[in-house]
Amino acid sequence: MNGTTATTAAPTSLVIADDSPAGISRARDAARAFANSLRPAPDTTSADTLALVVSELATNALRHGGGRYTLELSADPRAVRVSVSDPNPAHPRERTPDLNGDTGGFGWHMIRRLVGKVTITPGPGRGKTIHAVLPC
Repeated sequence: MNGTTATTAAPTSLVIADDSPAGISRARDAARAFANSLRPAPDTTSADTLALVVSELATNALRHGGGRYTLELSADPRAVRVSVSDPNPAHPRERTPDLNGDTGGFGWHMIRRLVGKVTITPGPGRGKTIHAVLPC
């Protein structure tokens, strides 16, 4: 993530399942703690980017993906990976952001702009998993 090379991650993987808006804050905090556990730890901007990506993916899963999600964070020397699964098989869709602040529309644009690679795979079950890779 932004010029640092992760040599180890402690923990090597973190999984969180949640179904409440309050969980978004916990997911962000967990993402920052995960980033800080990496050696070497990423700079503040990279850790904040990870937290923002986690926040946006979890929020989208709650709003549009069926009201619950599972977040998994992992890292290796090349990248930090964020995977968010939800029960809705429908892929995210781009829409024109609402500049009046009423209905959003910024999240998917931000996610795609901030990560090195984003893919969507089927499952678990009938749902989908969005995988975002933030290069080290």
